[in-house]
Amino acid sequence: MTWRGPTYRMVDGERIDGTWCHIWRCYQPGSEYYLDDLIVFADGAITCGERTDLAGLEKMLATGQLAVTNPETPPLPDQSSKWASRRSEALTPEGFLLDVADRIEALNERPTAGQRCRDAIQRFQQDPAESNRELLRAAYLAVPPHLRIYVLGDMDRQDRPLRILLTKLGEAVDGDGPVVTAQMHQDVLDYFARGDEGVRSEQERRAIQHADDPSEPGRPTLVSHETVYPQGWPEQPGLFVLRNEYPAQIVFGGDSYASVLHGYWALSAADASDRSRIRDAASGREAQDLGGRALHRSDWPDIRLAVMAELLRAKFTQHPELARVLVSTGDARISYTGLSDSPFWRDVHDGRGRNWMGRLLELTRSELVAQQLLRPGS
Repeated sequence: MTWRGPTYRMVDGERIDGTWCHIWRCYQPGSEYYLDDLIVFADGAITCGERTDLAGLEKMLATGQLAVTNPETPPLPDQSSKWASRRSEALTPEGFLLDVADRIEALNERPTAGQRCRDAIQRFQQDPAESNRELLRAAYLAVPPHLRIYVLGDMDRQDRPLRILLTKLGEAVDGDGPVVTAQMHQDVLDYFARGDEGVRSEQERRAIQHADDPSEPGRPTLVSHETVYPQGWPEQPGLFVLRNEYPAQIVFGGDSYASVLHGYWALSAADASDRSRIRDAASGREAQDLGGRALHRSDWPDIRLAVMAELLRAKFTQHPELARVLVSTGDARISYTGLSDSPFWRDVHDGRGRNWMGRLLELTRSELVAQQLLRPGS
């Protein structure tokens, strides 16, 4: 059972996060089963053809309306030795319900059964009393059975160290494994201690490598929308000055352009006459239309990012009032949206958008701040 996501639904303007997996479903008793999507949300709502909750899901599994595996697939043969086996326990309706409950906990950023088990391990390490061993046993058994071999994150030993630790001295692990000794219990504790030391060492290494990582979350994403003003730009355009079509005269490479769009598309043209027509276009979007029709320089794909970066530097260094607007966005990620620009430049949520305009605006903003801070006497 593989969980996928993220997904969500909106309730009264609030986003409710969710996750989903495949499950087998039939419409009525005796009919064939088919794969369907089961979606679990942070508020406990569950959908699979109909809206229900954890109790309703339990009933749907008990009546056969849903199945966690294909009922037509024959079961795997019994394992000759539980101790020697590397296969997880079979997925059952009971285990799946525990898994779903865990997903709801995770969506709410609360500890899952696996995390509670790891907490119980640490408690036992600090005080290996029998009472803490029983608490650890309960935490381990609360992990969905089909997920227990993954609880330690060790694909070699799987959950065997825990199974050893939870077996009494003189008894065989899993009934057919080695007979547990005090030394075996100590070896498991040493194994956990080595793991803890490895984690601490990695955290120290990461702290050094990531020393320049921001210690606090940045501002929320700023979305730059494409907007049309048929009667002309307003007196106070605000964040719309970040748009490439905003009329801001810039000088670049010895020529003057009415906007970044004029400069970008004029410089893309291979023919000098096309460059002149694009430069003199009545608006940025007209310049874009002319530029899109013109023959481009053969090296344009290789240099267009650098050209755009230089045009943005020219725009914001030659217009301090626009630079102040850009700098005022702080460290917010800039999402440059719209329909007139290609997905290469804008933010498109289907995976095609590369948001290069937003990224170059962030770079220009950083350069402007650096110029202010590194200016002599500042």
